[in-house]
Amino acid sequence: MTDDNAEQLRFDTDDLYRIDTFTDQRTGSIRRMTPVDADGNVDASRPVRYVGEASAMTPAGTLPLSFELEGDSLSEAAKGFAEGAEQAFKETIEELKRMQREQQGSIMVPGQDGGKIEMPGGGSGGSIKF
Repeated sequence: MTDDNAEQLRFDTDDLYRIDTFTDQRTGSIRRMTPVDADGNVDASRPVRYVGEASAMTPAGTLPLSFELEGDSLSEAAKGFAEGAEQAFKETIEELKRMQREQQGSIMVPGQDGGKIEMPGGGSGGSIKF
């Protein structure tokens, strides 16, 4: 393993969180991420974070969604769950559309390069036009 790989794989003990998961078994789940120090004690100098998780059914299958939730408590985070999920869904769909446009733009179609195929050796074989 190179030094670069070892550095990338180093476990960051300055940014640890304990994760508690809450679910209503219907809509999704909320992860409460409580900051802790390297000994596992609560780190009160950093804020607790809340992350919502849900799934959206699409014609292509299930689309997992993950999104930050605002709030200083689980109940405040839960109040923003629907809005957060809807926003995450919209952003994910837009990103998928952008990726699809990029992929379509990179497909090589005959004729894009002038339609010429040079013969090996560049001799008197000329070129073939499609």
